[in-house]
Amino acid sequence: MSHVLSTLARVMRATTFRFALDPTPAQAAMLARHAGASRYAYNQSLRLVVDALAAKEIDPAVVVPWSGFDLINAFNAWKKTEDAGRVFVVAADGTSTKRVTGLAWRHEVAAQVFEEAAVDLGRALAAYSQSRSGSRKRQRMGFPRRKRKGRCRDSFRLRNNKGKGGSSRIRIGDVCPRSVALPRIGTVRVHDDTRRLRRLLRPVAQTDLDTGEPVVAPRANVLSATVSRHGARWYVSLNLQAPDFHAKRRHQLRRGGSPPGFVGVDRGLALFAVAATSDGTEVGRWQAPKPLNRRLGRLRRRSRALSRTKPGSRNRAKAARHLSQEHARIANLRRSFLHEISGHLAKTHGRLVVEDLAVANLVRNKHLARAIADAAWAEFGRQLRYKSTWLGAELVICDRWFPSTKTCSRCGIVKPRMGLAERTFDCGQCNLIMDRDRNAAANLAAWADATSMAAAQAPDRQAGGRTTNAHGAKGGGRHPGDGATGRNEVGTEAQVAWAEDTRAGCCRVISAR
Repeated sequence: MSHVLSTLARVMRATTFRFALDPTPAQAAMLARHAGASRYAYNQSLRLVVDALAAKEIDPAVVVPWSGFDLINAFNAWKKTEDAGRVFVVAADGTSTKRVTGLAWRHEVAAQVFEEAAVDLGRALAAYSQSRSGSRKRQRMGFPRRKRKGRCRDSFRLRNNKGKGGSSRIRIGDVCPRSVALPRIGTVRVHDDTRRLRRLLRPVAQTDLDTGEPVVAPRANVLSATVSRHGARWYVSLNLQAPDFHAKRRHQLRRGGSPPGFVGVDRGLALFAVAATSDGTEVGRWQAPKPLNRRLGRLRRRSRALSRTKPGSRNRAKAARHLSQEHARIANLRRSFLHEISGHLAKTHGRLVVEDLAVANLVRNKHLARAIADAAWAEFGRQLRYKSTWLGAELVICDRWFPSTKTCSRCGIVKPRMGLAERTFDCGQCNLIMDRDRNAAANLAAWADATSMAAAQAPDRQAGGRTTNAHGAKGGGRHPGDGATGRNEVGTEAQVAWAEDTRAGCCRVISAR
């Protein structure tokens, strides 16, 4: 145990540890039973909502359970009623009596499974309400649908409540180092090494923020565990509240002097990503693994083998298991590659810039939809965002309409057209010949450098400096040579910004819509 006292006032971050489980046949059956109970609770809670909505049309005074808390109370009240279960007991004299049992098998699984399924339905209903009202910024969501066995993924969630002795119900390395203890299921072995997680959960000497007294407590806390089945294997994802990375592992801001330049990351299909600085120096190049394209033949063979089997037979279950294993293998290859690249970029570069890609619109192209989905550009951007936050790196999202591919990184001229087959950028103005992706990455880095410099030199409006694109604001002034205010000069509609290109000694467009 360390004798160096650390303060609990450090910044906490949310993180997840994912391990592959190695359950015994009895434990695998218990996991499947919990997943089925979660699916049953979700469907039953949805039926309660649908019945309440139908009753509300007749009687407006009927209250519809909509939030997760209301759904938990509604399901807990229903599981003890006659609708949930009843039996008829016949006496020796032939008389029968009705006995209300409720949901008889509810004691065979953890009660948290029912509650978390109701919470998930509450979130789905909230997303549906926000979509209807127009307040949801992301993809529109429809009314929740029932979960079907064999179609939806088997999963359930357990909270880390405290036991009778004050210990956590979810424990790591309790019996052996590679094991995890789950409520009601017991200790399950895992395939992966849990050393990093056990170090975070090891009690160390700290200073309590409230009392200021030294205490011995773990640095991280396990909040919940989500168990899911991918293919033929069970996984557990442990959600933690962990301390921030050490200051030596984070990117430090330079005091005095100019900060380092940005590194542009251009994403593509032939090459997954190319990283370069604003002067065109390439710092990284990664080939696209294309796991779906490489294993598409095997995936088709297993899909055809499944279609030839008889429904309900053992051979069909076996073929479905082989097909799901192939899908899981493809997903694991893609996930491992994305984590490797995003982690490398966030660790080695303190200032990154990526372009804002409308992936949902790009996959509408029937010729490129499979390749774009296989590249997983959106997932790569999500990983890069949270890893940059963890490591203190600055991540800038470039304007979606900035022509990084068609712009020359030396003179700034924009080509009118550039086909996908052109892999080399050839500028007819300055005779620059450069790789297409490297040129785009250099343009992204130059765009971020110019935007950051313009933001640093922006005048303070309260200090009386000149303000541009303002509707009559103080210090707005008139642009030389202007008559009436144009469409591109008012408020947020001004989409063209100019910055000096120090390499070519001229002005170039850095943002154009």
